[in-house]
Amino acid sequence: MYDLPRTARFVAERLSEFGCDRIETGIGRTGVVATIVGRRGDSDHVVGLRSDMDALPIEEATGAPYASRTPGQMHACGHDGHMAMLLAAAKCLAEDRDFAGTVALVFQPAEEGGAGAKAMLDDGLVGRFGVREIYGMHNLPGLGLGEFGIRPGPIMAAADRVDIRIEGRGGHAGRPALVVDPVVAASHVVLGLQTIVSRNVDPMESGVLSITQIRAGAADNIVDDAAVLSGTVRTLTPHVRDLIERRIGEIASGIAGGLGARAVTSYRRGYPVTVNAPEAAGFAAQAASTVVGAGAVAMDHPPLMVAEDFAYFLEELPGAFIFMGNGDSGGLHSPGYDFDDSAIPNGVSYWLRLVERRLAA
Repeated sequence: MYDLPRTARFVAERLSEFGCDRIETGIGRTGVVATIVGRRGDSDHVVGLRSDMDALPIEEATGAPYASRTPGQMHACGHDGHMAMLLAAAKCLAEDRDFAGTVALVFQPAEEGGAGAKAMLDDGLVGRFGVREIYGMHNLPGLGLGEFGIRPGPIMAAADRVDIRIEGRGGHAGRPALVVDPVVAASHVVLGLQTIVSRNVDPMESGVLSITQIRAGAADNIVDDAAVLSGTVRTLTPHVRDLIERRIGEIASGIAGGLGARAVTSYRRGYPVTVNAPEAAGFAAQAASTVVGAGAVAMDHPPLMVAEDFAYFLEELPGAFIFMGNGDSGGLHSPGYDFDDSAIPNGVSYWLRLVERRLAA
């Protein structure tokens, strides 16, 4: 996530070669930020363009000649492609500079669970570089090559973690009347939690609650004292987020208590909802349309229930996040994922057209 010494150094070296005006490293621990001032004046209007940089702890299974050479690490989300596109755009912008204002190139660490965007904000990104608005882009398997997708408002979900400890009374598995079995209680709690989205959340709104782990016991003839449930919650609006958090605690306590056990719920909020500013989403869509044509840009792309820490930038600044098609590739975060290099020209052109439109003379 943050441990990116070679990557950050490579990015900074290329930006220096391209002739960027100001380059700073170590922003948000290992982030890199560079600025390019246009030759048409009004350098105070600063537009940020962001690329994530980190990889994932996955063993690559593509068999490609350019596959990761680092055991247990691969670019399973295409951040290497994102960097390539923004670096190429930086080279073009630094050579031409035919815009009025300043471009801030934001190369961010730790998108994959480390909240690198927040770390960069906490390190003064906005004030130090005067950023007024910011844009992000991510490849999307399943969206056709040469296509883009965007929407105003929520485009990706908030991601929270829930842990529920069910405390019972252990003992011999052959004498169940003398124990309070936390595994049985935990099983009922899992089923009860499934009613939250189906029976508490308005069917016109979105929510996901997935219990993905159950941990209990060490032997087949022993009932343990406790069982632990863990999972994830994904929402698109604050009130649904609040509702699900509240109902998890109520249902877990009620069901466990009814079975003689006790539930202790820990709910940890993670990345917030990624919310595109409507005006900025319109600018982004227009820029993409000049690259691939209006018919290849979905203006109302369905929101995804995955999370993205670009959300922290959009809480501080107006801006927008857009999806770029990666075609029929393996899914994000899978060992067989492969960024399609043929998408790079569209991504580079998108960044250039966006700057032209946002920093027009």
